[in-house]
Amino acid sequence: MKAIIFDMDGVIVDSEPLHFELERSLLEELGGKITKEEHKSFVGTSDYHMWSTFKEKFNLKPSVEEMIEMKKERFIENIYRIELVENFQEFMLTLYNEGYPMALASSNNKKAVNAIIKKFDLDRYMELFISGEEVSKGKPDPEIFLTVAEKMKIEPTACLVIEDAYNGVRAAKAAGMKCIGFQNKNSGNQDLSKADLVVENYNKLDIDILRKLFN
Repeated sequence: MKAIIFDMDGVIVDSEPLHFELERSLLEELGGKITKEEHKSFVGTSDYHMWSTFKEKFNLKPSVEEMIEMKKERFIENIYRIELVENFQEFMLTLYNEGYPMALASSNNKKAVNAIIKKFDLDRYMELFISGEEVSKGKPDPEIFLTVAEKMKIEPTACLVIEDAYNGVRAAKAAGMKCIGFQNKNSGNQDLSKADLVVENYNKLDIDILRKLFN
């Protein structure tokens, strides 16, 4: 194990409930409506994929880019409501003190990622931040994780990903990386069965458990 890559929403910050609220509110304003289960299927995918799907399904008037921008602004306005996932900070500090390089690879847009980095001072501890806008293919395609490995100059097989979404786990495994599925109840009932290990809280993890995944 030479690097740890975190997803952001639902893994670092408990933001999925806010995303759900804002996205469904905006969608209904524009004339569409989906069930909670339908909405949860988009967890871990890119903004572009989700709003493209909504535009086609409901024949929405604004462009995909306009809808992404509307949601982006509302998220930034409400960022004060977001908190770190329970015990994440302690876990991150343990990795940092052990000298492990860390990165963030989020399907979210760059503006939202930067706002979270700033709010929680993540750039003090993590070396690299990649948003969904910086790759051409969203999860479950492995491009975002392979991009992180390339930029950090670390073999994909030496990387560990922590993900809370079905699409994210699929992307990590497609990249040839080890993956811990983080079962966050606020991310919906995500199928994390393809992960190498599934946990519900960071207090269930320590350095020895992570290293054993690579033995």
